[in-house]
Amino acid sequence: MAIGRGRLSSFQTMPTEAEGIVSWAAKELTTLERTQTDIYAEFVSKCEALMAEHRGELEFTIPAFSSFNRYSIRLARLSKRLSETSEIVAVLADKFDAKASDDLTVLTGETIKALVFQMLGDADSMKASDAMMLASAFKQAAQAQHISSDRRRKLETEFAKKVETAVDTVAKAAGMTKETAEKIKSEILGVQA
Repeated sequence: MAIGRGRLSSFQTMPTEAEGIVSWAAKELTTLERTQTDIYAEFVSKCEALMAEHRGELEFTIPAFSSFNRYSIRLARLSKRLSETSEIVAVLADKFDAKASDDLTVLTGETIKALVFQMLGDADSMKASDAMMLASAFKQAAQAQHISSDRRRKLETEFAKKVETAVDTVAKAAGMTKETAEKIKSEILGVQA
C-alpha cells in the first residue's frame, strides 16, 4: 500500500500567481490587528481581482472560509511555537554572560538556518506560506546574530574605555611615563598602541 502525503489543501492548490495574496493574508493574520472575517473578505476580493486581471486565463477555486480558518489556526500554532522558542532563548540568554549569550545566539541562529535548509530539501511538499515563514525565521536568525555581534562590539568598546581610564589614573598616581601606560593598555587590550 502506497503512503502519500494525502489530499492537498485548497491553499496548496492555489496558483503561484496568488502567492503574494497568500503571503499578505499570513502577514495580516499574524499582526492580530484585524478580525479573521475582515481579512478573509479582503483575501477573496484580492483573489477575484487577480483572476479578473488575467481575463479568464487564470482560474482557480478560492479557499472557503473554513479552509481559511484552518490555515489561520496552523499559522497561529506555528507563530506561538516560534514565540515560545524566542522567549526560552531570551530567558536562557539572561543566565549567561555577554559572550555565552552571543555564543547561544549564534548556535540558535545556525540551528534555525540548518532547519530551514533541511526543509527546503523537502520543497516539493512545501506551501508558499511555509516558505515565507521559513524565510522570516532565517532573516530573524541572521538579525539576531548581527545584533549579538553589535552588542559584543559595544561591550568591548566600553571595556576598552574603562581600561584606558583605569590605567591613566594609576599611571598618574604611580608617576609612570605615558609610554609605560600605553604599553600596559596595549597588553591588557591585546592591541598595538
